[in-house]
Amino acid sequence: MGVRAALACVAAVLVTAAAASGGSVIATPISSDPYANPESQHRTQVEPDSFGYGNTVVTTFQTGRFVNGGGASNIGWATTTNAGRTWTTGVLPGTTVYQGGPWSRISDPAVAYDPLHDVWMISTLAFGLGLTPFGSPTGILVSRSTDGGLTWQQPVETFVGGFLDKNWITCDTWPQSPHYGNCYQEWDDFGSGGQIFMNTSTNGGLTWSQPIQPGGLPTGLGGQPVAQPNGHVIVPYTTGNEIRVFRTEDGGMNWTSSTSIDHVTDHFVAGNLRTSALPSAEVDAAGMVYVVWQDCRFRSDCTSNDIVMSTGTNGFTWTAPVRIPIDSTESGADHFIPGIGVDRSTSGGSARLALAYYYYPVAACNASNCDLTVGFTSSTNGGSTWTQPRKVAGPFRMAWIAQTDQGPMVGDYISTSFAGGPLAFPVFMIAKPPTGSVFDERAASARFDVTVPSARLLRVRRDPIRYRPHGRKAPGVARRN
Repeated sequence: MGVRAALACVAAVLVTAAAASGGSVIATPISSDPYANPESQHRTQVEPDSFGYGNTVVTTFQTGRFVNGGGASNIGWATTTNAGRTWTTGVLPGTTVYQGGPWSRISDPAVAYDPLHDVWMISTLAFGLGLTPFGSPTGILVSRSTDGGLTWQQPVETFVGGFLDKNWITCDTWPQSPHYGNCYQEWDDFGSGGQIFMNTSTNGGLTWSQPIQPGGLPTGLGGQPVAQPNGHVIVPYTTGNEIRVFRTEDGGMNWTSSTSIDHVTDHFVAGNLRTSALPSAEVDAAGMVYVVWQDCRFRSDCTSNDIVMSTGTNGFTWTAPVRIPIDSTESGADHFIPGIGVDRSTSGGSARLALAYYYYPVAACNASNCDLTVGFTSSTNGGSTWTQPRKVAGPFRMAWIAQTDQGPMVGDYISTSFAGGPLAFPVFMIAKPPTGSVFDERAASARFDVTVPSARLLRVRRDPIRYRPHGRKAPGVARRN
């Protein structure tokens, strides 16, 4: 099937789910790579991000990953507006040459919502022009949706230049904030030693300020800005073997020098899987910021990673990292690529937290026998205690997922978002064995009510996917995968 025909089939996907509570976890596919261009790997989808607001969750991911040089054919998206009962999916327009745009590849999608202007945004990193190989120029793009994440406009070029990497976006969603409706982007310039930059939009992502460097000109990557209810924005990032942070108090006009959250001691993940100790950050209704990353400090001889968490409210003072007790330190399992979610209507000792992560049940494995698995745990008391972990998907083998020049890849990130009150939605990648040279790696989600003991899943009907263009009635026959 050609690209145009494939896109016509998957411009939108409706995944129907039953809202009955019950037993085992069922990972529900929410998208599939529609492309067939020979330059990249199909069918692959990697590196999700998501954001939840009200009953809506919008998630985004790379689709059609390249082996060498990074990036993908395009960025996909999937949206639920009814707290996970149905999902609609498609791809961003006007981005790469495979979707009517000028860029050769695109990567690093991150999603945010601006409630003041009622705009959803997906920030992306584009590079190369036309069908030229990977390289300069690079640009930070923002694609906007004004209808709840169901259709997307042509992208806005917010900055072009340098050799950029690891962009992220957030918006101030707090009506009491003096900077309500501001949106903030972060990225680093790898070509300038990883120097970090920020820019700001005050009009729903239509225009953006000139880039500003934080005080002290910090270098690093993987920054994840979060906006607090008082209007401050805190940006944890990684540099060397340390998680550091800087902030703004004036709506992005000035950014402080960085201070340390803590050092990182992480175990090299087996199977040559592409992963590193990047932070995942979220904020609660009282402004408490939760930062998690993979770390092996609690394991004897650093033989495998736990997920650890540090919290703080002012950007300068942070708690000592604590181990999230997914299993015993003697378990032999390895945990990595965490994605923290926080119910923003809760706070303090009643804060609802949800954590998705990948893991190997046995850390001491190799590329041929590592069992890559998706796990989930949650807390209803601000992280004082956590539920028994649940296996959400897997295991998958390294040969089933996208191959890159930095190792097999499910993404540098995983994501978890809340919607519909206490419902947590981890978003992750699932895979089946390839058919010849064709992969079967796609974006998926699950739905948990974290107030139910053991974070019992809200079951979904097993993998019925209806393909239809957005705005048309769904066909009567479901395609099963």
